[in-house]
Amino acid sequence: MSTTTQQVGEQSQTTTETTVDLSEDQIYHLLQNERRRNVLRYLHDADEKVSMRDIAEQVAAWENNTTVQALSSSERQRVYIPLYQSHLPKLDEEGVIEYDQSRGTVRKTSYTETLYSYLEPAQSSVDEEDKNEDEATRWERYYLGASGVGATILAGTTLGVAPFALVPQSALGILILGMFWTLTVGQRFA
Repeated sequence: MSTTTQQVGEQSQTTTETTVDLSEDQIYHLLQNERRRNVLRYLHDADEKVSMRDIAEQVAAWENNTTVQALSSSERQRVYIPLYQSHLPKLDEEGVIEYDQSRGTVRKTSYTETLYSYLEPAQSSVDEEDKNEDEATRWERYYLGASGVGATILAGTTLGVAPFALVPQSALGILILGMFWTLTVGQRFA
């Protein structure tokens, strides 16, 4: 059980500030549902109060891999009802959003970004891993190519095959070593 908590303050209408503690368990509980995560993604770019209907339509479009315009009414309804009855009230209750159920509006709070930050690093670290893997694969190919070229030159020189026979034995080691040194320095400073 985690004892780490995030301080979450909630602004009331009278501008008095109260503090709500959300443990990491509570934060992860809120984020365990994909619809709540999608609500946070939608609100991330919103600057003002947004319509609950707009959120529901976009979340439904994401879930159905389509556009808002191509959604059927049943696809909209399957998302709208759980958001209306469960997910948005839960986020509102925890102070993550301000949800006016009677008016059908949602406004993000500063704590929306706190929870969103739990989503974003995961994505950026995956992108970074993919980038590092691509770069490592590229350098592996360079080293494999250098090994192939070095082995070919060594075999050709040893067997006396033209044009490799023209390479003096004393220069062979320096040539192969220079190739790998150049790759190593290139990789270090790339």
